[in-house]
Amino acid sequence: MNPLEKLEAMGLKLPTVATPVGAYVPAVRVGDQVVTSGQLPMRDGQLLSSGKIPSEVSVEQGQEAARVAVLNALAAAASVGGGLESITQIVRLNVFVNSAAGFTDQPKIANGASDLLVEILGDIGRHTRAAVGVAELPLNASVELDLIVQVRNA
Repeated sequence: MNPLEKLEAMGLKLPTVATPVGAYVPAVRVGDQVVTSGQLPMRDGQLLSSGKIPSEVSVEQGQEAARVAVLNALAAAASVGGGLESITQIVRLNVFVNSAAGFTDQPKIANGASDLLVEILGDIGRHTRAAVGVAELPLNASVELDLIVQVRNA
């Protein structure tokens, strides 16, 4: 099953790439790599998860927010990289978690995104990663993440 078929079987689809709200682009391709801008857990222009984890947003809700955000990042990467089927490797995932004081389980939140990448892409979805707790994120989002992706040469 190719990645698009896997998404469909999971009841998911790549969202429309969000229009930037500043002087940046959602993703840039340089050679055989694509780097995405930070992606929030947005769907149809609505922020789905806001607040600090775990005081305002549960760990499970944070994991789901990471899943939504990584779908947005995949859509951004695919939009400039030749489509989802052109991805040959997820190289790096950086996850920023809007963390309450004392929260140190950022990797658990990042697992929501990491696990989904592997579910969709198999071994090429395995990646290096950083999961970082931060004091604030744009729009008070609970999670923001970005990807570095290797794609086939055009």
